Amino acid sequence: MTDPVSRTILLFDIERFSERDDIEQNYLRRMLYDIADRTLTAAGIGEDRRVRADRGDAVMELIDANASVTTLLRALLTETPVQLHGVNRMASSSAQIRLRAVLATGYVAIDERDGWVGSDLNHACRLLDGDVLRAALRERTGDLALCVSEDVHRGIVRHGHPGIVPEEFRPITVAGKNGPMKAWLHGPVPGAGTVAAHGGAAAGTGEAAHGGVTPATGRAAHGGAAGGSPEGVDGGSSGGPASGTAGGAVFHFRGGAPSFGGSLVGGDLHGVSGGHVGGDVVLGSTGDGRPEGLRGPRPCDTPADGGDHR
Repeated sequence: MTDPVSRTILLFDIERFSERDDIEQNYLRRMLYDIADRTLTAAGIGEDRRVRADRGDAVMELIDANASVTTLLRALLTETPVQLHGVNRMASSSAQIRLRAVLATGYVAIDERDGWVGSDLNHACRLLDGDVLRAALRERTGDLALCVSEDVHRGIVRHGHPGIVPEEFRPITVAGKNGPMKAWLHGPVPGAGTVAAHGGAAAGTGEAAHGGVTPATGRAAHGGAAGGSPEGVDGGSSGGPASGTAGGAVFHFRGGAPSFGGSLVGGDLHGVSGGHVGGDVVLGSTGDGRPEGLRGPRPCDTPADGGDHR
């Protein structure tokens, strides 16, 4: 076995490959190779700077460590989707190709049977096969779901090189045989924005339920908001409207770190499906569906000749 050497690791895998017949699988493999070649060529990585391993529905590339990882990542974000779109617009519905991809770095050795050996390679393969990346591709309308290793994020992504936007990458944790593995997913985390039934975390975000807003009062649960108040939100305890939001909703935060899986509305909201949302914003209920301090008669409870039926 050779000594382990530093390599950039690029993995591609075809979604739903085993569901296709032999003719379709053969076509998809040819398209996979073509897309991989064009992506690497766009990154300036010729065949003399990489070694390929065929895995049937997947391809593994070991790339010279001196090749620019930044340029390769940029090609994955731009060239690969373009190639996928070009292939799929000409293919039948049964021959559409969608890919999961992983970009990582690490040390890999090649044994006497041309097998690749290395824990960094194992790590990358488990990211490729992980449920998070599979779910991300299923939920997207695009044809690519890309994940980068912690090392690639730390060394490349977080610095915001041209064409690479750090804010587009989200941290994820993938279960592995030897424990959880951290990585970064390009694009939305699958299930993000789906709030747990009991006021808990948004699925896939890892945000804790504690620190959210309690029903009915708007006060932060188990400690509330940390530090100052959000812009346009009353952080005091007077119960009066926040500055600049007269007549709008009032939110009180007292310590902690609440999170919201959407927009925080501190007043009237216009342009919602062509309508208008105004008045009091109620989070939870005090028995009759309104927060404390708003227990007077409802508009629809007043007589028809004097009521305000809005």
